[in-house]
Amino acid sequence: MGLTAGPVPTRVEPATKAGLLELVDHAVDRGWDRRRACRLLDLDERRELRWRTRLGLRGPDGLGDQPPGGAPLHGLLEHEREAILELFEAWGEIDRSHRKLAHRGSRLGLVHVSESTVRRVLAGHGPILPGPAPREPAERKPWPDWLEWKPNRIWAYDFTHFTRAKRAAVAVLDMVSRKWVATLVSAEETSTQVEACFLAALDAEGLLDLIDARDTAELRDALLSGQPEQIEKAVDHGQVPLLLAVSDNGPQMRSHSTREFLAGVHIAQHFGRPHTPTDQAWIETLFGHVKGEWPHLEKITDPGDLDTELDRVRVEYNTVRLHASIGYVTPEDEHDGRGDAIRTARRDGLDRARQARLDHHRRSRGQ
Repeated sequence: MGLTAGPVPTRVEPATKAGLLELVDHAVDRGWDRRRACRLLDLDERRELRWRTRLGLRGPDGLGDQPPGGAPLHGLLEHEREAILELFEAWGEIDRSHRKLAHRGSRLGLVHVSESTVRRVLAGHGPILPGPAPREPAERKPWPDWLEWKPNRIWAYDFTHFTRAKRAAVAVLDMVSRKWVATLVSAEETSTQVEACFLAALDAEGLLDLIDARDTAELRDALLSGQPEQIEKAVDHGQVPLLLAVSDNGPQMRSHSTREFLAGVHIAQHFGRPHTPTDQAWIETLFGHVKGEWPHLEKITDPGDLDTELDRVRVEYNTVRLHASIGYVTPEDEHDGRGDAIRTARRDGLDRARQARLDHHRRSRGQ
């Protein structure tokens, strides 16, 4: 402030103002011009004049600033403040929101004020509205013991929306290789679309013949029940499910029709925790990448064009786009077992390139 800390702040204490005025008077007594003294102190000359006028009229008390805001004609009345505090005491635990309290006051005829006024009054008097009660943390369901972490053993599926085309798309993703196996565009989101998409995925991966080869009533009944104990019992008898389908808790996924269909094709179900999309992050990430890297998809209005374009994008996603989470190979490479060889070839190439650079620089420097 002043000589050392830059311009004088907007609001300063009365003692600071008095000190600055004394400095100006001292400079004037030594022959300085008042304007030059204010400029040296980074103090506006008109401001210094107002302070001096207030000091002359009301003495040292005149240097104190008034509370901000002044006294507006539409200001809140005291009985309204009291009504807001009474409203908080009576309804705070129930409404848990300053917005609801404002409307509650009008509903009861106690006080008619805006939501922001309720919040400001409560903040000024100290009461704190209780937030929503925290949910009990749910434990993440472990993967079943029979699951093998390899392609075509664990799939994730979910719906996403394309609002301009007024369509929803269900996609099936291999969680190990990240291959986008199948997709289906429809105006509805029901178990029918889930069944059709899974049949297309099973057919594309050549798994339909395996279903007939391992068809047993015990395994179907165990999968239909959805009970892990019955599924483990069937596994102990050598009847392992074809694969595991991971999803959220949407009505299409939880429906009896979907469970009955998946049991019929020997697919077990695994549901994420409610309100925890990270439990099925693989499929959520797919939708994020697709809509982020091919933004034109969300601008398509014709459902037929959307279906055609999604098929084209799926091929590009699987065969061209390098996927970071699987070591920068394509999902098709990882799905078909070429991923390890490609990653090894890159590491070997990096080693050879480094050695070639070392040899070149050593020769050029005569080492």
